Amino acid sequence: MIELNQYKTLTFDCYGTLIDWENGILGVLKPLLLVHNTNLDDEEIIKIFAEFEAELETGEYLKYREVLKRVVQKFGERFGFEPTTDELNSLADSIQHWLPFPDTVEALRALSQKFKLVIISNVDDDLFAFSAKHLQVEFDQIITAEQAKSYKPSLNNFRLAIQRINLPLEQILHVAASVYHDIVTAKSLGLSTVWVNRRADKNKTSTTYSQISQPNLEVPDLKTLAAMSSPNPQ
Repeated sequence: MIELNQYKTLTFDCYGTLIDWENGILGVLKPLLLVHNTNLDDEEIIKIFAEFEAELETGEYLKYREVLKRVVQKFGERFGFEPTTDELNSLADSIQHWLPFPDTVEALRALSQKFKLVIISNVDDDLFAFSAKHLQVEFDQIITAEQAKSYKPSLNNFRLAIQRINLPLEQILHVAASVYHDIVTAKSLGLSTVWVNRRADKNKTSTTYSQISQPNLEVPDLKTLAAMSSPNPQ
């Protein structure tokens, strides 16, 4: 357990933590694949998406819009079809419609009464601007992959955020749903971490961590974290 009162700034991953990226991705890729006679279950689509995305993000920096375009192209290469121009752009174009999880906005509003809020996200500036409208709170800092010219789990993204926040590490708490993209790297730099385990029913090893990936706190959603920070938690 951690004492939330010691922190002044909460840094957040966005997609998967605040925004329901899985439903956003599935809403595009599932029908696209069906049009091309490819019927995959949701978990398989997400698994393949994550594989392609990670591969593209570890090479030479590409804007996230281009990463998503190439992800669609790779689906076509794997399953034997040639995506149209509209299909290649469909994932990036859909981000403006991706919605927050049901608990996100209320929790962020509550947390903003006590902490400064910062975004550290693997996205382009213009694409995050769409999501910011849905999130309905003012962020003190927004650090994107486009600004860092790298993608988490790169140390570079977190170092840029720490530099801009300009507080001692012990006053910054990083909140994220991805152990791979966020928790491991943040901890390696000395940050405390909260794992928002929104996929608890799908994370078969949700209570098993390596020493390096052990979060300081695990919660099922942001509502729980906001309640813990309340002066009179229910």
